[in-house]
Amino acid sequence: MRILVHDYSGHPFQVELSRELARRGHQVVHSYCAAYVSGKGHLTAEPGETLRFETLGSRPVEKDRFAARLLAELRGGVELARHVRAERPDVALLSNVQIPTLFVFAALMVFGRVPWVLWHQDVYSIAVKSFAGAKLGRAFRAVAAGFTVGERFSARRAAAVVAIADSFVPVHEAWGTAHKTTVIPNWAPLDEIVPVERKNDWAVEHELDDELTLLYSGTLGLKHNPALLVGLAREVIDAGRPVRLVVVNEGPAVEVLRAEAARLDVPTTLLPFQPYEQLPEVLGSGDLLVVLLEQDAGAFSVPSKTLSYLCAGRPVLGLMPAENLASQLVGEAGGLVLPPQPGSLAGAGAWAAELLGDAERRRELGHAARDLAEREFALAGCADRFERILTEVAR
Repeated sequence: MRILVHDYSGHPFQVELSRELARRGHQVVHSYCAAYVSGKGHLTAEPGETLRFETLGSRPVEKDRFAARLLAELRGGVELARHVRAERPDVALLSNVQIPTLFVFAALMVFGRVPWVLWHQDVYSIAVKSFAGAKLGRAFRAVAAGFTVGERFSARRAAAVVAIADSFVPVHEAWGTAHKTTVIPNWAPLDEIVPVERKNDWAVEHELDDELTLLYSGTLGLKHNPALLVGLAREVIDAGRPVRLVVVNEGPAVEVLRAEAARLDVPTTLLPFQPYEQLPEVLGSGDLLVVLLEQDAGAFSVPSKTLSYLCAGRPVLGLMPAENLASQLVGEAGGLVLPPQPGSLAGAGAWAAELLGDAERRRELGHAARDLAEREFALAGCADRFERILTEVAR
């Protein structure tokens, strides 16, 4: 079977699925948007691999210039449709595609013969509708309404939908697409993101081996409040536990973090996204790993960084909605989850300060995190389910 997997973000576990499908004898092309700035997976073919990689988009996407971004994403839909038609797969699987891009693609594929599956990672329209009122103002409410129409239309045009959490199902019931929706939770690559020693080469290189660290690695956008990271570190310090905040990220949030760290006098290390092969050492350099997700994102966005944190075998603290699937995983691994608001920082800081003073407890929580990942993230079962769906759609 000829399969095209397009993951706009280029994230790790989507690539792992493509590799597994290729190992099973399918002809697989994996494409992604090279211009999108985020942590990437292993996006190069190894010797002997039949998997082929393609990139779309050559200009960086400026996330804070909304009009320019919208135009770029609309053009991206045309490019994606051309890409799929040029590859002529038996079936295509689309993940993390922005709504304007997805809408244009779905509209153009009305005239195409390639069936495609929507791998639904976020209910963007619900998130944008919430943020339009809370953060972006009234002018963007029309945009939010348009996103709802576009996302619903795209889901209806897809031959099948894979949702990442049960919380997505009521949305698809309202859209009339629940009959073709299958829930398959996300995972992270167990063989690629592994526990390492706290004092590793990356930690030594960045002078992080001799002090306690709070570490955040991943994107910071509308769904996150970066100031909470600095506030958390300040609370830990005020509780009597000296700590350094380490944030691996690129984009507008960097300046917010720098200014807030200076204001609150928090020792902070800000680094750009690191090569994927160094991710285990990056995460291993954190004594406590932190997840952020705004309350408005609710149950409709599962932060993939949480899954990577669990694979890395480190304690996790989440400032995020309790109903989110990732929150449930953090709780099962013995971590702490509190609402993503300033009022939670005192409790979070006290818990973190106590944990950072107990090396044995950190080891126990790290082992629990890795054990949970190994139970939940087995690739074979996930790949079996995707393979069945793609085969049915291709027929």
